[in-house]
Amino acid sequence: MATKIPVGILGATGLVGQQLIALLAPMKSGLVEHPWFRISELYASERSAGKAYRDAVTWRVDSPLPEEVGRLILHAPEPAGAMGEAKIVFSALDAQAARELEPRFAAGGANVVSNASAHRMEPDVPLLIPEINGDHIKAVSRQRSSRGWSGAILTNPNCSVIVLT
Repeated sequence: MATKIPVGILGATGLVGQQLIALLAPMKSGLVEHPWFRISELYASERSAGKAYRDAVTWRVDSPLPEEVGRLILHAPEPAGAMGEAKIVFSALDAQAARELEPRFAAGGANVVSNASAHRMEPDVPLLIPEINGDHIKAVSRQRSSRGWSGAILTNPNCSVIVLT
């Protein structure tokens, strides 16, 4: 892709957030080489907000922390004024935090891709396995209409269900 899609990560300093960074910003020849995405926003707790990511995180992933990601300034987990250019936000939050924060980001215009269980059983939130039920993405228009959001929440099933399907 000539222009990469800017994305954000909720819960960036936790281990799941670090794994997302490693997946979305893989290193090749010292440069980040993801074919579609560019990490533009990182969100963590209020106590980490305002710090450079490299100064706030205890990096535990085997791959090196990408330099350009390390320089990003962490935002508090509030969409107002902090979404920047990212309209896709990958959530690495636990279920309790996801229940509260993910709808705020969706209402603020972000398409939140969540790994948490918080919204999996809601009838207008698609539970996506793209190779199997990609057409369930159609639920997003109903979600936006019924909730008055410009963004959306999309979830994946738990790991057991994915393997079984």
